[in-house]
Amino acid sequence: MNPITVVRLPFTRSVGWKELQQRRPSIPLLAWAIVFPMSLLPPVLLYYAGTHYGDAFVAGFADREWRFITTILFLAELLTFFVMGWLIHAVVNSSRQLRIDYQDAYLLAALAPLPLWSSAIVLLIPSLLLNALAVLVALGISISLVYHGLQALCQRQDEDVETMAATYTIMAAGVLAWGLLMAIVWAY
Repeated sequence: MNPITVVRLPFTRSVGWKELQQRRPSIPLLAWAIVFPMSLLPPVLLYYAGTHYGDAFVAGFADREWRFITTILFLAELLTFFVMGWLIHAVVNSSRQLRIDYQDAYLLAALAPLPLWSSAIVLLIPSLLLNALAVLVALGISISLVYHGLQALCQRQDEDVETMAATYTIMAAGVLAWGLLMAIVWAY
């Protein structure tokens, strides 16, 4: 799959999704090829920001135990992939009109956080406002990715209320999990 197709995934249900679905990547392959390397990005860059920018980023930022925090964050991200795959499958299949198998649910669970993981690159710039903005934009793209992914993987039409409801529930749980991860970072 070419990079242009991957970039278009969050914005359409017709481009790229069928090709991904037909490839049927296994759950372990998704975990090792996508989730593991991409979930390393935020902890590594957070460690860099915490140890190099210190209080210039946020007051009290330099005094944290970054090795401990980033290790916990990384492990929590890996766990979140497996929980979100299960959650996507459960939420979608609880509806009478939507169906998704575990393979597709975990495909979506692996792809949905890609914008959020990628937004960690902005941590190279010591600006809290810029980082917050990058995370908000990434969250919007991630929501769109889940919505269009569900449309494609469940073979639904545009403006489908069932798909919107499932997306809302999935993203509410995802934002809650993300909030807990951020609470871990700020608590220590």
